[in-house]
Amino acid sequence: MVQNIIKISERENRIVNIVKAKYGLKNKNQALGLIIQTYEQNFLPDVLRPLEKTGRNSKIPVKDINELREVIKE
Repeated sequence: MVQNIIKISERENRIVNIVKAKYGLKNKNQALGLIIQTYEQNFLPDVLRPLEKTGRNSKIPVKDINELREVIKE
């Protein structure tokens, strides 16, 4: 597990607290995790699908950024 110290605005802190209360979560870490998972499911599927396809530890030999873009599109 990775630990981070983040700075968020007062409004963002209130939103995290609302999510925490609404879903009955124990702490803000769980609320932030839920927010991130929701964002991932709704806004990142097309971005993450190619990454999951290649695997995290896979090495893809490419010569330039254009070739990498072609590999990701596959």
